[in-house]
Amino acid sequence: MSPNCTHLNQIQEVISSANGCEECLKTGDRWVHLRECLICGFVGCCDSSKNKHATKHFNTTNHPIVKSIEPGEDWRWCYIDRTFV
Repeated sequence: MSPNCTHLNQIQEVISSANGCEECLKTGDRWVHLRECLICGFVGCCDSSKNKHATKHFNTTNHPIVKSIEPGEDWRWCYIDRTFV
C-alpha cells in the first residue's frame, strides 16, 4: 500500500454492480478495460475507453479508489492522491 494515499480508510468490501461497465451495458456501448470502485462497487470503463465511466463516477461521487478488474491485473488507483495503492 502507498503511504502517499490518504484515503485507504474509505475502502469497503463491495459487490460489483455489473459484469461489465454498468453505463456502457445500459447504452449498448463498448469498453476497453474495467475498473471497480472500492467504495461502492460501481463498475466503469477505463480512460482508454471512449466513455471513461470510471473517472466520471469519481467526478460525480468523489469516491477516490478504484481497482482494475481485468484478468491478471492486481492494482488500485487513488484519483485524489494520483497514486497507486
